[in-house]
Parts: sequence; structure tokens; C-alpha cells
Amino acid sequence: MADHSRPVTGYPTNNPYPNPPTATAFPHATPHPPPYRPPPTPRATFLRRLIAILLATFVIAGIITLITWLALRPRLPQFRVDSLSLSNLSLSSNSSLLTANWDLRFTIRNPNHKITIYYDALAASLYYKGESISDTTVPPFVLGTRDETALRATFAAVDRYVDGWVVEGISWEKTVRGSVSFNVRMAGWVRFKAGAWRGRRRFLRVYCGELPVGVSGKGGTLVGGPRRCVVGL
Repeated sequence: MADHSRPVTGYPTNNPYPNPPTATAFPHATPHPPPYRPPPTPRATFLRRLIAILLATFVIAGIITLITWLALRPRLPQFRVDSLSLSNLSLSSNSSLLTANWDLRFTIRNPNHKITIYYDALAASLYYKGESISDTTVPPFVLGTRDETALRATFAAVDRYVDGWVVEGISWEKTVRGSVSFNVRMAGWVRFKAGAWRGRRRFLRVYCGELPVGVSGKGGTLVGGPRRCVVGL
């Protein structure tokens, strides 16, 4: 008979191994399959290719135009006022009415050696300070390389209503200074062309400021000689 009072010797019995996993068990969660994307239709593929071709064409054309522009180095035309005469001047301070005629003669020069400049009609306006007094149009023309042309623009105002300060200002300048300063602004579309190359149309702006006309009685002429104009695109 065993003696239960004696200490038990030896090692404890190990726990049994766990049961093996089943065939359908996984240690990690199964990732979701990628979403289904249907193949592109032939129409969508064609449109994408067409857009890519058009973009590439525009980029290449722009680069060629830029390189040609830089190679030719086109210069802006030069505008010069040769004369400005005033006639039939009449001022009515009571009703702020102005009557007068102006005759503008100016020269345009093309300084480019290789480029011809094509001008659409130029819109010309005559101002007293910031007040527009009369408008006219200069017909289209062409300037060849290193060429210049003399043009004329006539302005007329018949009982034109203007702000009171315009009548007062013209009267004051005429009496105190003996001359009245006018401004002329011109604008229109131009195109530069050299051989087979044609640049895109650009909007030309011209400002001929502070043109003093010596006034005696009802008329007068430009004083101080020809004046250069500011030209920009």
C-alpha cells in the first residue's frame, strides 16, 4: 500500500498539445479582393488619344511660334505727331457746349528689317485731359520693312456737350498760357508677318500726350515741334 505521507518526486505531467487547426481556419483575416474595373471602351480610348494629340499639337505650335518670335525679335512701330491744328473754336460757358475742328498729321514707322506690319482700322480719339471730345477712324494700311507712312486724322465737335470744367479749363489755358494741350489716343489690331511666318493678331495702343496748340482767336497750331507717342501691345 502506498505511503501518502512521502513527498512526490519527479516532473509534473506536461499539458497536452492543442488540437491542430481545421482546414478552413486562418491566422489572419482574408484581404478583400481588388474592385472590379471594366476595361475602357474603344470610344473612351479614342477620345483620350485625340485630346492628347491636340494638346501636343498646341504645345508644339506654341513652342515654334515662340522660337520664331524670339529669332525675329519684332519691334514695335513708332508713332510721331507732326502737326495738330485747331479751327472754328467756340465755347459756351453757360450751356457747356464746345465746337471746334482738329486736323492731326502723324507719321508711323516700321523699324523692323524682316517683318511687315498689317494694320486694321485704327480708332482715334481726341481728349482734353481725361474728357473725350471727338472720335474718328484711320483706314487699314500696311507698312513694309523699314518703311514709314504719313497719315491724317480729322476730328470735329459741333455743339458737343461737355462737363463745365472742360470749357473753363480750355478758356483758362487759352487766356493765361496762350495754348491749350490736347491728348490723342489710338488703338487697333495689328499683325506681324515675315515670309511664311505670321504672328497672331495683337492689340496695339498708342498715346500721344500733352500736345500744346497755340491758340489765337478761334484757331491755332502745334507748338514745340513734332512729338513722340508711347506705343504698347
